[in-house]
Amino acid sequence: MTHLAPLELCCDSAWGEDLPLPPDLQTLYGRIGFPLHSGRPYVISNFVSTIDGVVSLDAPGKAIGDVISGSNEHDNAVMGLLRSIAEVVIVGAGTLRASPRHIWTAAHVYPALAHAYDDLRRSISETSNPLNVIVTAGADIDRSMNVFTSGEVQVLIVTTQAGETKLAQMGMPSWVQVIAAGNQNHLSAGEILGAIGKVRPSGGVYLIEGGPHLMGDMFAEERIDELFLTLAPQVAGRSAFHERKGIVAGRMFAPELLRQATLISAKRAMSHLFLRYAFQSRQE
Repeated sequence: MTHLAPLELCCDSAWGEDLPLPPDLQTLYGRIGFPLHSGRPYVISNFVSTIDGVVSLDAPGKAIGDVISGSNEHDNAVMGLLRSIAEVVIVGAGTLRASPRHIWTAAHVYPALAHAYDDLRRSISETSNPLNVIVTAGADIDRSMNVFTSGEVQVLIVTTQAGETKLAQMGMPSWVQVIAAGNQNHLSAGEILGAIGKVRPSGGVYLIEGGPHLMGDMFAEERIDELFLTLAPQVAGRSAFHERKGIVAGRMFAPELLRQATLISAKRAMSHLFLRYAFQSRQE
């Protein structure tokens, strides 16, 4: 049970097949559905951004979404909803380092709705939590982080051959699997999704929660089906001496190859906007 007021519906499309939301989630969010798909993952992403497009402050201890959102409870609750739907949650090593105590489960991000998330999960999935996928070409991670030590979730690290050698020396626990998806210094979006498919061959919803370089690669290879974007009523600013990233980093699509989106829904909680966009994916 939560004290949160329901999100106010601004516009909505009859998108996909409705999921069986428990009453608490139905009251809070309204309907949510995804297109039927088989034989491949349906890749969605979730970000919170300031009005001026900043998703990370790139400052020690202040790079996580709570700072950008202003610790907004509705944003956390929606994040939990998407995690309860997803078979896989994917983050890059930078996002992991910015959140060393985090575990990518619904209950972890918003405990107040843990029972509702569990009820939804049991109705749509055979697993109790999404597979936590860490993408790191160089295996620049700390084995003592919660996601590796808690045993609460199954973890897959997608890395290169050099990264696999480095991780083998760390002695990861049995619930952490490592797959070398490439032999270069960079992992393509296709290689990442292919590696995950070896562990989750049934597909389902894959949720990407960062970071911007990972999103850049996914957009470059046209692998993103949807973007859930929380627009927070804050302005962060940028300077020539301090980079602050947007949703995409390391890639440029304009002006010739702009990625076009279709607005599926818009909802509101006070001054926070909750937007949902669909993209044409190469996987169609």
